[in-house]
Amino acid sequence: MKILALAAMAAALAFATPLPSFADTPAAHRISQPTTHENLTIFLVRGDRAAGKTVPITLQEAMQKGVLRVRETSNVNSLEIENLGDKDVFIQAGDIVKGGKQDRVLSVDMVLGPKSGAVPIASFCVEQGRWQKRGNEKADSFASSTTALPSRAMKLAAQTPASPSPRGVAEPQQKVWSGVQEVQRKLADNLGSSAASAASPSSLQLTMESGKLKSAVGAYEASLRSMVETTQDAIGFVVAINGKVSSADIYSSPDLFRAMWPKLLHATSVEALSEKKTGASFAPATEAQVVAFLDQARAAPASKQKVTSRVTLEKRESDKILASEAQLAEGGWVHRNYLAK
Repeated sequence: MKILALAAMAAALAFATPLPSFADTPAAHRISQPTTHENLTIFLVRGDRAAGKTVPITLQEAMQKGVLRVRETSNVNSLEIENLGDKDVFIQAGDIVKGGKQDRVLSVDMVLGPKSGAVPIASFCVEQGRWQKRGNEKADSFASSTTALPSRAMKLAAQTPASPSPRGVAEPQQKVWSGVQEVQRKLADNLGSSAASAASPSSLQLTMESGKLKSAVGAYEASLRSMVETTQDAIGFVVAINGKVSSADIYSSPDLFRAMWPKLLHATSVEALSEKKTGASFAPATEAQVVAFLDQARAAPASKQKVTSRVTLEKRESDKILASEAQLAEGGWVHRNYLAK
């Protein structure tokens, strides 16, 4: 057991690329020239690549390989997760898991070590009403994680602890449900008809699997996908929709960012489509606005939340931004997320 623990620590230290700390000026990050498709603009954040680094695999890959289990607990705001494999697994706040009694979104970043045993993880429901098996799926577990939250408002709500309200349902959960309905409504307006599934009209996951929606966002993805493929030192990206900088995700490893990119790009493209306004014009976002956006986190009040014995989230929040950094007990960080308020 001691050898396994030392190996896990060494692997974690290996992928913790030294980059400016959360408190440092983001001017130290190298920001690429923007690429725009319709109302979506993406700036890549670039960092030094160190050869031979070990990185965790993503939740999506681990579930596809069958080395990670996500189990139903019959508690809307908590699931059970277990890594059965021999590699670290990275879970990102906003990852959606499909199945169980209701589709859920995981609300905290986590790095789950090899042979982890069962670990609780906070979640919110992204499918209102269903509380039973759906089709051929299993009611006691979740089969896949191919999508992520496509809404800044839902991401903000999902990162709020779920303390019960007098009505018995946590206020953030109500906001997540409202966010699902809002995204579905906006998508229906821009698609000309609903993309909701008859199998479960309230399911955000099934909406994002819709052939009609995939076809509509395909042009966004085709236009922007190669940005990362041709930028080997990209470690993250900043998003501007309708000319306004709205979010950013930065990783300690270019390899981890590249592994997350397809899921992130799809969710970002869905968000851009939902926010598209026919005939509207906007001034393109600038690099100066990106640096100013990231810089807000440096001055925001900080707090810390212990997720597991290994992972702590440092959050910085003001009336303009919510930013978080997943930090490792053995040193270094894995992921930084920035959300405009």
